[in-house]
Amino acid sequence: MATNHVEELKCLQKSYGNLAKNCPDVMKAFDALHSASTKDGALSLKTKELIALGIAIVVKCTGCIQSHVKTAIDAGATREEIAETVGVAILMGGGPGTVYGAMALEVMDQYLANK
Repeated sequence: MATNHVEELKCLQKSYGNLAKNCPDVMKAFDALHSASTKDGALSLKTKELIALGIAIVVKCTGCIQSHVKTAIDAGATREEIAETVGVAILMGGGPGTVYGAMALEVMDQYLANK
C-alpha cells in the first residue's frame, strides 16, 4: 500500500506538541525562526516554500517534503511549479533526488485530491 502522506503529516504535526512540551525554548526559537524566514519579503511565501521543498528533497527528509508540499500548495503553488522544483532538486541531488522527488509528486497528488 502506498504511503498516506496526508495522515503521516498529521502524525508528525502531533509529535511537534510533544517537542514543544519537552523542549519549549528550542521549539519557541524554531517557530520564531520559521516565521521570520517564511514571511513575505523580496520572495513570496510560495517561492520560499518551493525552495524549502527542493532542499527537503535533496536532504531526503520525508516529513519536510510532506510539510513543504502542503504549505506550497496552500500558498498557491501549481502542479507545474512543484514539478519544476522537483526537477531542480533532482539536478542538485542526483539519483536519490529521483526517489524523493517522486515522493514529493505523490504527496502533491494526495493533497490536491483532498482539496
